[in-house]
Amino acid sequence: MKNITVIGAGTMGNGIAHTFAQKDFNVNLVDISADALERAMATISKNLDRMVKKERITENDKNNTLSNITTYTDIKEGVKGVDLVVEAAT
Repeated sequence: MKNITVIGAGTMGNGIAHTFAQKDFNVNLVDISADALERAMATISKNLDRMVKKERITENDKNNTLSNITTYTDIKEGVKGVDLVVEAAT
């Protein structure tokens, strides 16, 4: 299992996506709102920055985690070829 889709980019969804991506899974983060996806990615980046500052991860780890996440507003595209779908929509 390597490819995960998380449906819903709110608090739970972005946390789930962050955790999977940090463990080197390919994550598709899906939400109908492009704004929600932007906020989710900003939150994930901010949380990773905090981890870098505390020396829990390196800048390279942060960049790798972010590169493991792809965002989609089209659910059909976001679920293609994945091994697991996690629903966290509100």
